Amino acid sequence: MPIGVPKVSFRISGEEDMVRIDTHNRPYRERLPSSGQHMDDETANQPIRITTHPNGENRSQDTHSYTNPPGGAVSAGISVYDTMQSAVPDVHTIRVGLAASMGPSISTGGEITRRMALPHARVMIHQPASSFYEGQAGERLIEAEEILKLRDCIAQIHAQKTGKPLWVVSKDMERDVFTPAREARVHGITDPVVTETSPRPTVVRRSEKR
Repeated sequence: MPIGVPKVSFRISGEEDMVRIDTHNRPYRERLPSSGQHMDDETANQPIRITTHPNGENRSQDTHSYTNPPGGAVSAGISVYDTMQSAVPDVHTIRVGLAASMGPSISTGGEITRRMALPHARVMIHQPASSFYEGQAGERLIEAEEILKLRDCIAQIHAQKTGKPLWVVSKDMERDVFTPAREARVHGITDPVVTETSPRPTVVRRSEKR
């Protein structure tokens, strides 16, 4: 039997008493957007709203964005990227799982030196694809030109954020390239790779207890 969306305690700014809010609303309050779905106009609106709305409430609190998008529409992904560049203050990105296709452009869009990745996160980059199969020849030529413009735009984003020459980025995008977290750091796609540094808890057996 479904129990609904879990709720957690939260103190609203200016209020003395704690309130209970659902776990879908809590990330909005704490500037913790996540993008783990196929990117389209609707799913892009969620990280955009979280990134821009709190600017009028607390302009000193950074945004921490968890990114795991499997790809999607280039235009939607670029809208998220542009929002991250204009956000005040900084946007931190934490890459989890696999960021593929348009996903790396979003996770790479965080503030340089503040783009983290979990140890087993992976990145896959390639050039944009067209979904246009029917129509007149002139329409196909128009879309082909637009796809090339989007490809150049993505290449420029990666070159700017990674420090790699544009021709190197363009060559990497010619085919699917999968990169693990530590290798992505070498290529400038991510900065620190999060590792487990805290000691494991000591397990006390029942016979050892006094």
